[in-house]
Order: sequence, then structure tokens, then C-alpha cells
Amino acid sequence: MELLQTMQSRRSIRKFKPDPVPDESIDQLLAAASLAPSGSNLQPARYLVVKSEAGRAKLAECTPLPFVAKAPVVFICCADMSAISASGQRFKELKEAGAFMETPLDTVSPADYSNRRPGMDEAAVKAYLNLNVAIAIDHITLRAVDLGLGSCWIMMFDQEKVRKTFGIGEQYLITALLPIGYPDQDPGPRPRLGLDEIVLKEE
Repeated sequence: MELLQTMQSRRSIRKFKPDPVPDESIDQLLAAASLAPSGSNLQPARYLVVKSEAGRAKLAECTPLPFVAKAPVVFICCADMSAISASGQRFKELKEAGAFMETPLDTVSPADYSNRRPGMDEAAVKAYLNLNVAIAIDHITLRAVDLGLGSCWIMMFDQEKVRKTFGIGEQYLITALLPIGYPDQDPGPRPRLGLDEIVLKEE
């Protein structure tokens, strides 16, 4: 499917067919996520894949939205807080790959770059890492459309209950739940603001 068509076709799907999602498709979704850009190439996104009936039943207790657990697969999308500590190494890898050629960053050492991070407080680090996970989730949602699948970003869940239920360590922030499956509905286009409403100004 052509990219623009994929973006135009994507919908939030809240009703799924019971058909299982093949493991190959799940792998392709995760591979798409792994291609997402991230700040300094930190790649903080981590996923717990819930596809068993028992796992989905447990997840049903963590959200007020019944359709989430009715999807054949749900990704619990997380940000690994420890990823921030690897910023120097990730920067070094980018530099060695030539990502900073002909830019001022090419003269910065990995140690100097890493030392800039302490200026971010915990709230800023959490927001930064969650933003990177969100980019990866968007890659998943678009690849899902390409594979004939549907998905829906879910923010209505009890983070601590999900953490305890699935044994997710404290180093992980749970960014979103992402139910995935074959759509059992065909929603129309959602209302969208016009360009004149989203562009503040041009200079």
C-alpha cells in the first residue's frame, strides 16, 4: 500500500474479529517499530506482547474498555528509563556511522554529549522517552494498516495494576496499550482540522 494511502486509511479500531494474528505479522509490526527514529538513537521502546486468552483476561481487569482485551493481540508499550544512561554510547555509534558529518555535532565527544543529560530532571526524561515510544507506536499503527490489521491507542488503563499484573519492572514506564487485530468494523474518516487551523504562521 502506498504510504499516503496507508495514512489516509488508518482508523482507530475498537471492534476486532476473533481471528488470531499470525506470529509473522506480529514480528513485522515489531520490526516496523524498531525502525522508528529516536532521540540520539536511544531506542527506549520495549513491548510486552499479550496474546494468550489468560493474559488478555488479566488485562481486562486493568482497563475500563472491554474491547481492549477482546483484540487477539495487545502490545503493552513501555519506555525503558535506563536507556537514558546509554546516551553516550548511542551518540558514539551515530558518530561512527557518519550521522553527524558536516554538522557541529561531529566535533562533540560522546563523553561531553552524555554529560549534558544531567540537566534533564526526572519529569523531562520521562516525557522525552515517552515521546520516543510514541513515534515507534505510530510506526506500528501504520504497518498494521499495511498488513490488513487495525489498532487503537489506549491511555485509559491503571498503570500500576498493569505493572503488578504482568511483573513489569519499575525501570519501565507504561506509555500505552495497543490492541491489534483484524477489523470487524469500517469506520469513516474522522474530522480533521484544516491546514489554516494548524499552521500558526509562516515567516
